[in-house]
Amino acid sequence: MSEHRTAARERSDTAGTARITVTQVKSTIGTKPVHRKTMKALGLGGIGRSTDLPDSPDVRGMLARVTHLITVQPATSDGGSSAAEELA
Repeated sequence: MSEHRTAARERSDTAGTARITVTQVKSTIGTKPVHRKTMKALGLGGIGRSTDLPDSPDVRGMLARVTHLITVQPATSDGGSSAAEELA
């Protein structure tokens, strides 16, 4: 049975390379401890901080818990900052 779980996990890790960019827009001060832990697990530690995450059901579930603190956008595939291009 554990072989089946391992094979399923390997397929889910390699299936699809869709990514999303998550940016923290509100502070976690005054929020529930579970929300603060979720933000930390997402790699967000302050207002204005962003991170690229895989677009998976696990991550989507975490994002659903803290929608009032974040914004979600599709990740840019060029790897460069779109804000820098807008300023130039």
